Amino acid sequence: MAQHASEQRSLFGEILDWMLAPLLLLWPMSVAITWLVAQSIANHPYDRELAQMARTLARHVTLEAGAPKPKLDALAAELLRSDDVDQIWYQVLGLRGELVGGDRDLPTPPEDERVAAGEVHFRDDTLNGEPVRVASLWLAHAPLTRDQTPPLVQVAETLDKRSRLATEIIKGVILPQFVILPLAVLLVWLALARGIAPLNELQRRIRSRESHDLSPIGEREAPEEVAPLVRAINDLLARLDQSISRQKHFLADAAHQLKTPLAGLRTQAELAQREIDAGRGSPEDLKRSLQHIARSSQRAAHMVNQLLAMARAEDQEHSAQQQQEVNLVGLATETVRDFVPRALERRIDLGYEGPAAGDSTVRLRGEPLLVRELIRNLVDNALQYTPAGGTVTVRVVEDPFGQVVVLQVEDNGPGIAPEEREQVFRPFYRVLGSNVDGSGLGLAIVREIAQRYGAEVSIEDALPRGSDVRGPGARFTVRFPAVVAQAASAPRG
Repeated sequence: MAQHASEQRSLFGEILDWMLAPLLLLWPMSVAITWLVAQSIANHPYDRELAQMARTLARHVTLEAGAPKPKLDALAAELLRSDDVDQIWYQVLGLRGELVGGDRDLPTPPEDERVAAGEVHFRDDTLNGEPVRVASLWLAHAPLTRDQTPPLVQVAETLDKRSRLATEIIKGVILPQFVILPLAVLLVWLALARGIAPLNELQRRIRSRESHDLSPIGEREAPEEVAPLVRAINDLLARLDQSISRQKHFLADAAHQLKTPLAGLRTQAELAQREIDAGRGSPEDLKRSLQHIARSSQRAAHMVNQLLAMARAEDQEHSAQQQQEVNLVGLATETVRDFVPRALERRIDLGYEGPAAGDSTVRLRGEPLLVRELIRNLVDNALQYTPAGGTVTVRVVEDPFGQVVVLQVEDNGPGIAPEEREQVFRPFYRVLGSNVDGSGLGLAIVREIAQRYGAEVSIEDALPRGSDVRGPGARFTVRFPAVVAQAASAPRG
C-alpha cells in the first residue's frame, strides 16, 4: 500500500535524523582523513632513519682519480641490510651516471627532482614491482664538465614497517570510535528525549483540562521556543470563549423572545377551549382567538426564520463556498415588489430609485440568499417604524469609478437617536419608547451579513430634525465592494 502523502511526522524522529545523519556521514570521512594522516605520521621516523643511512653511505664514498669509490667494509654493508622487516637497497652513481657500487636495478631520480648537493630528497618509487621509499643525496664535487653530473647516493627500502605503523595508528584511533559512536547516538537520543519532555508535560496539562475550561495556558511553564505556539493557542482559546459566550447569550435571548409568542398561542388556545367547554363560545369570540393564535404563530415563525438567517450569516465556511457575482439592483427591485402589498395595507408609499436591473454593470460578490435577506430586513424595519401615510424609498447608487455599490433604505419615520445608532445592531434590541411589534433581530442580521462581505453600514437622519411632523426619519446606507461585470462577448459576424 502506498504511503499517504499527509502521514503525520515525528518531531523527535526528524530532529534525531538531522543530528545523526551528519554524524554518520562525517564518520567515514574521518576514517579517510585519519588514514592519510596516519600515513604521513608513519613516514616521518622512517624517513629520518633512511636519510641517516644515505648520509652514512655518503661519508664512506671517496674520490679516487676524480671518480667516487664507496669504501664499505663488510660490517657497514651488513648494517645496511640488517633490517629484519624491510628490504634495503643502496646505489652509488659516478660522474657520468655509471654504477659505482650497490644495486643496479634501483631507479634514478627524474631530472626535475634534482636538488642542491648535500640535501636529502625523498620520493616514492617501485623496484621489481614492489613499492619502495627512496632517499637520494647528490654529493658535492669539483667543477664538472658539460657531460658530467654530481655523484649520486641512493638508499631505498620497502614499506612494510610504515604500513604496520600506519595500521597501528588507524587501529588506535578508529577502534575507540566504534565504542564512542554508539555511545554518542545514545546520548543524543537521551538528550532529545530530555529536551522534548516539557512538550510532553504541556500536552499532558492540555489533555487533563475539562472541556469547558478555556482559560489561557501558562506561558512561563512552556519552553521559550514553544511560547509563540502557546500564545497562538491562547489567542484561539480567547476567541473561542468569546464566540461560545456570544452563542450562549444569543440562545438565552432567543429562548426568552420565543416564550412570548408561544405563551400567547397557549393562552389563546386554552381560552378558546374553556369557552367551548362552557358552551359560551360565540363565533366572533372564536374568530378573535384564532386571529390571536395566527398572529402569535406568525411572530414565532418570523423569529425562527430570522434566527436561521442569523445562523446562515455566521456560517463563514458555507458562505464562502456559495459566493458569486450578485446583481444588487435586481435583488432590490424584487424585494420592493414583494413588500408592495404590505406597504399598501399600511398606506405607506414604497418605491425604488436607481438604475434598472438590465442597465446595471456593477456587481457585488456574495451569496444571493443572504444579500436578499439583508435588503428584506432593512425594508421590513423601515415599514415597521414608518407610520401610515409615510414614505419608504429603496435606492441603489453606483460609484462612477466602480469601487463600491451603495444600497440605501430611507424612511420618514421617527428616526433613531444618535446615541442609539450603534445599539440597534445588537440582537433583540428595540428602540425605547416604540410600540413596534418586532423581534429585534433584523438589524443584527444586516450588520452580520454586511461584515461577512466587507461592507460598511451607517445610519443617519433622512431629513433635518424638526422639518417633518413625523420625524427626521432614518437612512440606512450599506457600501459594498464592487465587482465590475465582464462585458458580454460580441456576436460573431
